[in-house]
Amino acid sequence: MTDVAAQLEALTARLQVLEDQAEIIRLIASYGPLVDAGCADEVGAIWTEDGVYDVDEMYMGSRADIVAMVNGEAHQGLIAKGSAHFLGPAAVNVDGDTAVAVCQSILMVHHKERFIPARAGIHHWELVRTADGWQTTRRTSRLLDGDLDTRALMAAGGKGERRG
Repeated sequence: MTDVAAQLEALTARLQVLEDQAEIIRLIASYGPLVDAGCADEVGAIWTEDGVYDVDEMYMGSRADIVAMVNGEAHQGLIAKGSAHFLGPAAVNVDGDTAVAVCQSILMVHHKERFIPARAGIHHWELVRTADGWQTTRRTSRLLDGDLDTRALMAAGGKGERRG
């Protein structure tokens, strides 16, 4: 292989990683607006059919469970009053057709003509490249309460390590 061919191959590989990271960042960033708008099917499409969403107080073991959560009475009541799920920048590590990302979030809720913080969380995402683009196989979300397991989850995500 010539030097030019090798350089082109290396650049192509680097570009693919950057495109993958950008797609994953867009996917994660879409969660907040979609879930606050109540777009259940679009939120569900962030996950694979058998994708898991594990939150402190709730475990959803499929895309259908996630769609049901968004359509559920508790979530619909939250967004009817006004809410904003802010997910911070995601640190994304791509390894071929799989990836790990981590980000923090703040949930703001409307209360008496102002917004107040209701929850601060950490989110560890495990993703896979599918025919439809990147999708989540597992998202683990924990309250930022100083718990050692939560801190380990943050560290794993920051290092690009899977936890599933």
